[in-house]
Amino acid sequence: MLSSDALAIRDGKDVKVPAEEIVPGDVIKLSLGDRVPADLRMCEVSNLAALEAALTGEAVPIDKTIDPIETGADPSQTPLGDRHNMCFSATLISSGAALGVAVATGDDTEIGTINALVNKVEKKKTNVLEQIDTVSKWLAVFIAITALATWNVAFFITDESGMDALSTALVCAVAMIPEGLEAIVTMTYAWAVSNMAKQNAIIRALPAVETLGSVTTICSDKTGTLTKNEMTLTAFVTSDKRYRFDVDASERKPTNFKVDNGFLSTRADPSKYMKASEVIKKGPSAQRKTLRGKKSSFGFGITQSMHPTNEDEVAQAPNATSQEDSPAAFSDVTGESPDSVFLRKALGGGILCSKCSLGENGGRKGEIGNPTELSILRAAYFGDVDVSAVKDSAPVIAEVPFSSEYKFMATVHAPVEQNDGVDYNDKLIAHVKGAPDRMIPLCKYQAKNGSFKEEDLEPCDKDYWIEQIAILSSHGLRVLALTRGSLEKGSVQQGEQLGPEFVQERGEPWLTIVGLCAIMDPPRPECIDAIKIAKGAGVRVAMITGDHKDTALAIGGMLGLVDEEHSEAITGPDLDAMSDDELKIAAQKYNVFARASPQNKIKIVKALQAEGEICGMTGDGVNDAPALKAADMGVAMGKEGTDVAREAAEMILADDNFATIVTAVREGRVVWDNLRKVLLVNTPINNAQGMSVLFGLLLGLDETPLSAIQVLYCNLICAVTLGFVCAVEPAEDGIMDQPPRRVGKRLIGRFLLLRIAIGTIVLVACTVGSVFWTDDMGYSLEETRSQALNTLSFGAIGVTMSARFARKSAFHCRTFVGNPIAWWSYAIMALLQVFITYTPGLNDAIFTMDAMDGKQWGIVVMFMFVVLVVMETEKSIRGYITDRQYYEEDWDEADAVEPDTTPLPAEVSRFGKNELTH
Repeated sequence: MLSSDALAIRDGKDVKVPAEEIVPGDVIKLSLGDRVPADLRMCEVSNLAALEAALTGEAVPIDKTIDPIETGADPSQTPLGDRHNMCFSATLISSGAALGVAVATGDDTEIGTINALVNKVEKKKTNVLEQIDTVSKWLAVFIAITALATWNVAFFITDESGMDALSTALVCAVAMIPEGLEAIVTMTYAWAVSNMAKQNAIIRALPAVETLGSVTTICSDKTGTLTKNEMTLTAFVTSDKRYRFDVDASERKPTNFKVDNGFLSTRADPSKYMKASEVIKKGPSAQRKTLRGKKSSFGFGITQSMHPTNEDEVAQAPNATSQEDSPAAFSDVTGESPDSVFLRKALGGGILCSKCSLGENGGRKGEIGNPTELSILRAAYFGDVDVSAVKDSAPVIAEVPFSSEYKFMATVHAPVEQNDGVDYNDKLIAHVKGAPDRMIPLCKYQAKNGSFKEEDLEPCDKDYWIEQIAILSSHGLRVLALTRGSLEKGSVQQGEQLGPEFVQERGEPWLTIVGLCAIMDPPRPECIDAIKIAKGAGVRVAMITGDHKDTALAIGGMLGLVDEEHSEAITGPDLDAMSDDELKIAAQKYNVFARASPQNKIKIVKALQAEGEICGMTGDGVNDAPALKAADMGVAMGKEGTDVAREAAEMILADDNFATIVTAVREGRVVWDNLRKVLLVNTPINNAQGMSVLFGLLLGLDETPLSAIQVLYCNLICAVTLGFVCAVEPAEDGIMDQPPRRVGKRLIGRFLLLRIAIGTIVLVACTVGSVFWTDDMGYSLEETRSQALNTLSFGAIGVTMSARFARKSAFHCRTFVGNPIAWWSYAIMALLQVFITYTPGLNDAIFTMDAMDGKQWGIVVMFMFVVLVVMETEKSIRGYITDRQYYEEDWDEADAVEPDTTPLPAEVSRFGKNELTH
């Protein structure tokens, strides 16, 4: 983002110097296309405008002046976007030229300040790792007690010497230490991160994996994240029909347009009783200033007031006749699709009166031109109109170029039968496309259902068109009018320079209005489903956008964010006027935040955190970095985002898609579940190894049932292999039907502790019991040790089979599907056990074992089944108890966690006063 070179004035001469050599006091020359090398105070400007979107969030270029800025008591609180006499490092000059004095360079610039902020990475252990440390401490105490008890039993009961007793105690201790636990936990995280990367969610910080499972609120940008970031024709309204366009169309066919006279045919609820002029004035088609006081980026915005002749009647009173019953209401014919011949004529004005070029296959790649105009070309393209052929058939003879002063563009063409029919062969055709407030007063006729045959022309019903504009505006749509007119042949010469008076100053209305184009950036279809899933998972989704309130509400309604509980939207200026307590209430009350600034984002995050929420926040600009840093889960955009935003975030969306966040939340929950399953497998296996030694000696065995090498083998091979099965276990059904995990929730709650205890007891009982059984049958020490190791190892497989499913039974076909690694692990374990049991030299010399006969294997299989049945019986009883609500499942157990009241770093103050009083 930073400039590589700069043009400085030194010793009275223009000198090109590397940007890093600029120092405060240097005089810098700027011109079109330059990247600003430092923070500059403007001295001279000539039509200078800078594109500061990445820094301030303002999408349109900011005009610069040399005038001083009036500030309050603290000048540093003046928002960057309001510092019109400054140019900031890394921003781009979009027009004009200037001279400026460098006032800050490097890390002292505004972008350097943000960079310093995001580089202040706090190194901290995750909650899971802290809890594992706590578990390890308790295990160490338990192991020490068990080892001491083993020494006493060996020394005093079995009459071993002190050193032999110590050796036995060490075998017990080594057996119980979970050497492979750290490796399994790391693999669990790594597997989850790998899965998320495959789903386009790139994790930058390990704590993010854990935080994902606790997120309660996701605050998302609208454009490009929840929506397609592609302006699209939604509806085409003619004098007596409405055509609905399939905004998700991927195939070229006329049936992408359908007659739907009920689609957007009445005003949205909040505007039903307002005057049409007021609705239009508040809608997204109205020209208004941006957050920084500059003109809107919508060039065709309405600037003139539009009043129907019967405006007082159009404003519907509670007892007024509905729009469906009015004379101008549409017919009931729906479901029909026009052919491409009709679409070519009806949308021909939008195609011919345009300098835009469509991208590859109608997409954004390679497109050129204004997004609003491109939406008409794209709709025609997917309506199976050959856009290139239309343009080639009628080259432009002359044109009135678009200007934001008069809000329209006009082109003159020779008539073509495929575009204009046969009624205008001796005429010239003028297509005029522009803001409806400028077009409707110039219209004498309206084309009946988009047909401009002479017999289909009828007097223009201005009141009708104004009401249609009001209806579309109330739903948050931008509106563009397509009109046309005929001229005498020869009245316009090839290449003639035309001005706005060509359209405006003809003495009387002369145009024919063909229809209104309703345009919006539609929601991503996958996001609608993702938000439903998030709601079902207890995760609230809020949309924060700089767009207009009506547009935000309309998109929010389509996405399912607007409901009875969250039925309204609130704007950034409204939030600025609130006290801290009011802001905390508003952050919970509203799901749609419109006209929001980066400062508002930070305030919303802190307000949610003050109420104990775990907040995720998306962002793409440099100006979003503080909010991403403040959030519990900062999410940056991979395609459209800036490097600074990505550095500040814990997760990056490679596809800029909100649905990816929900997928990542699901994976975060899976990680937590799998870590608990790993503990359920590893802990009983390790405990059983040591306690089998203890209880074997305590119950009268002369030698330990397991040798030291057997213990090490079981600890490193058996525990790690079976633990990996649970580390990669897929999500269980219903994981997104549970509420978010509370921060501070104990990794080992009372139910998991009970399961670990039961697993340990049954493994110890089966292992020691099998040794006594085979000893009574006359088997040798080596053969009983083979019996002990195989019973323990295959019993551990039984524990693993049960642990794979937290609540559902393992006695089901689900045991055989979903996780192929499980059966590979079981097979590897079985083969290894057979290998070390029957390989001469390996079994007796190293493992102090001997080959087993069929009776012994029968005992192994029986005890493996006993272990599985006991674990599943406990699971069934636990499910019965929790279903009867005698007490809640231990997912509700959590240590008390105070709401986050941590103040933001001092650097954030440059973005405005963002702290809350908690």
